[in-house]
Amino acid sequence: MIVTVFRSRLMPNVREEYVALVDRMVELAATMPGYISHKGFFAEDGERVTVVEFEHEEGMRAWRMNPEHRAAQKKAREMYYSEYSVQVCNLVRESRFKREERAAS
Repeated sequence: MIVTVFRSRLMPNVREEYVALVDRMVELAATMPGYISHKGFFAEDGERVTVVEFEHEEGMRAWRMNPEHRAAQKKAREMYYSEYSVQVCNLVRESRFKREERAAS
């Protein structure tokens, strides 16, 4: 699995417009081969963290090179971001826990 961690900070007064662009990118990403998930979070200090998962590097590369995504990246650098960083990671290990709900007695 390929995990991309995208951290960014927005320019003042652009959050609503930026979120609309992100919503479109999430919709588009879901059509890419090997797409698993895409989640974004705003921290209390204003930083936004987005985690994107793909089954394989080819799918992530297709997403990275998608023309509409490339245009959105350019627009975001010009209008929305004050800064950002991208980390692309290969999953080394994974563990999960999920509590099962107990039937009501």
